[in-house]
Amino acid sequence: MEKLVITGPTHLKGEVNISGAKNSAVAILPATLLIDGVCVINNVPNIVDIKLSCEILEGLGAKINWINKNSLEIDTRNITKTVAPIELTRKFRASYYLIGSMLGRKKEIEVGLPGGCNLGPRPIDQHIKGFEALGANVEIAGGNVKAKTDKLVGTSVYMDIVSVGATINVMLASVLAEGTTTIDNAAKEPHVVDIANFLNTMGADIRGAGTDVIKINGVEKLTGGKSYSVVPDQIEAGTFMLAAVASRGDITIKNCITKHLECVTAKILEIGGNVEAGEDSLRVWCDNRPSKAIIKTLPYPGFPTDLQAQIGVVLSTANGTSIINESIWESRFQYANELNKMGAQITSQGKSAIFEGVEKLYGASVYSTDLRAGAALIIAGIIAEGKTEIYNLGHIDRGYENIEGKFRKLGANIERVIE
Repeated sequence: MEKLVITGPTHLKGEVNISGAKNSAVAILPATLLIDGVCVINNVPNIVDIKLSCEILEGLGAKINWINKNSLEIDTRNITKTVAPIELTRKFRASYYLIGSMLGRKKEIEVGLPGGCNLGPRPIDQHIKGFEALGANVEIAGGNVKAKTDKLVGTSVYMDIVSVGATINVMLASVLAEGTTTIDNAAKEPHVVDIANFLNTMGADIRGAGTDVIKINGVEKLTGGKSYSVVPDQIEAGTFMLAAVASRGDITIKNCITKHLECVTAKILEIGGNVEAGEDSLRVWCDNRPSKAIIKTLPYPGFPTDLQAQIGVVLSTANGTSIINESIWESRFQYANELNKMGAQITSQGKSAIFEGVEKLYGASVYSTDLRAGAALIIAGIIAEGKTEIYNLGHIDRGYENIEGKFRKLGANIERVIE
């Protein structure tokens, strides 16, 4: 069994380079199935979810060549199968993007119900609603999703809730459909824009990504023959921004898009931290104990649910009583019990939690309950007094490239140990 062993406290200082966006890359790889050709994807994060995606694509007939550890050449000219490797698709949430892509490319697909972090109910009803509106028949049986169509025809799709996954999936299915598809109440997250830009680079006609109305004019085919770079990871950048504040350190975050992080910057300034923006970098530092705050997670451009646990660590040692209201996922406060083992005073109920700020945390043995909670516990271990051991690293490795190496470069005393 692997664990991370961290000895603190440490004031993090230095520079960190942000990897490509995990949430973009796990959709762009399935999107390559829409291309009858070869493309190169650069700035791909070298993480477990990407390696799983590659295995699944190869299982469907794609050929993948790793040019280097962050660049892939993908040849999808010979996609022959319409049943994805079922057990692999059940291991992570983003495998559902295969449905939209394969409906467009082969008119049918079977995948396992998507897995991933246990954040409470995560239905795919909005995805299915969109596929059926386009003309597909979708059936869920025996833990699998089967989708099939004679042809997809453009239509209007209204999202009952703002859903990043459903927005992207309907967009994927619409690219090769006949006519025009309009997605109303669409998600506006940076990775929605990134997937649209990728598809447009390969010959699609998508307009309005980044707004709440996206129009997709169907084209006959995508031909590839081009390269594309994944945008920097907004969530990884935000994680290091909050680590700087929590540790009362001074970190320059390089290779980031500052506009994507405005909501995080605003909260850091509110609680007493400092942010200095460059062209593609942010310097974040904090000299004093942070102030209390009220946080509510919201779809972009609001405060991201994927940074909720990380700011929870900051607020656990803030001066005063803070409140976090989680509006996206049901079970996102599982990490609170782990922080309480370290001396935090957090009371959570349903989708809200109260943080009574303490002066310091103390090292303990804790378990990563999901991907973002794992990153939060690393920050907690860095600022805690004594030794912290973090178990269940599979969650962390799914979404962060060399996270302990990046923190070690900033001065953290952190090692991966096999028991």
